[in-house]
Parts: sequence; structure tokens; C-alpha cells
Amino acid sequence: MKLNIVTLIAVVVGAFLFAAYSMSLAWTPLRIAGVAVALPAFIMFCIARVQLGRSFSVEAKATELVTTGVYSKIRNPIYVFGAIMTLGVIIWAGKPVLLLFYVVLIPLQVVRARKESRILEAKFGDAYLEYKKKTWF
Repeated sequence: MKLNIVTLIAVVVGAFLFAAYSMSLAWTPLRIAGVAVALPAFIMFCIARVQLGRSFSVEAKATELVTTGVYSKIRNPIYVFGAIMTLGVIIWAGKPVLLLFYVVLIPLQVVRARKESRILEAKFGDAYLEYKKKTWF
């Protein structure tokens, strides 16, 4: 549990540092659009991370099947909102070349989600398959 809190704190501190840095820059329409995409995604990312609780891990493993909150609609909200947040930062930066990073990120997240799905199905069986039918990604 201690490591999970540390990772969440690290993400929040990073976001505050990013916000402090971005306040010193000019607010162009592109930066406003990027923040408009990234900020709600960041909030949802944090909510999903808190709702996942002790089930969070860097390596795919099955400790508990979380099916409430954001997880009642999306199986992998951390991946979804992390990808949206990343897109917002790319828009904010105004550097189209960063989209190459995004093109790599999305398939990696899909591969990770599939691996986790196999592990969860092996541990929770029919309960996971039923949950999977009711949720997206």
C-alpha cells in the first residue's frame, strides 16, 4: 500500500510542477486546448488510480477484481485517461513530432491491457468474463 501512495503522490507532484512551469508560458489557443484535454483526463486518471487501491501494480498480477466506480464502465481507465492526458500534453506542447511517441504508446497500452486481461481471466474466470462483457477496453 505504501508504494501505491508514493506513486500517486509522485504523479500529483509532477502535475503541479508541470502546471507551475506552464504558468510562465504564453496561453496560446493550442496550449488552452491541450490543458482542456489533459486536465480532465488527469483528474479521471487520479480517480481511477485511487479506486484501484491496492490492486495497482506495475507488473500485471491479479490481486482483486475491481469493478466499481470508473472500473464499472472501463476495464483499463488508467491506460485510457493516461493516453488522453498524454495527447493533451502533446497538443499543449504544439510539437507534432511528439505524435510519434503517441503512435508507439497506444499499441503498447493495448498489449499491456491484453496481458492483464489474460491474467485476470485465469484468476477470476467467469466473474472476469462477465465483467468484461459489461465494460469497454
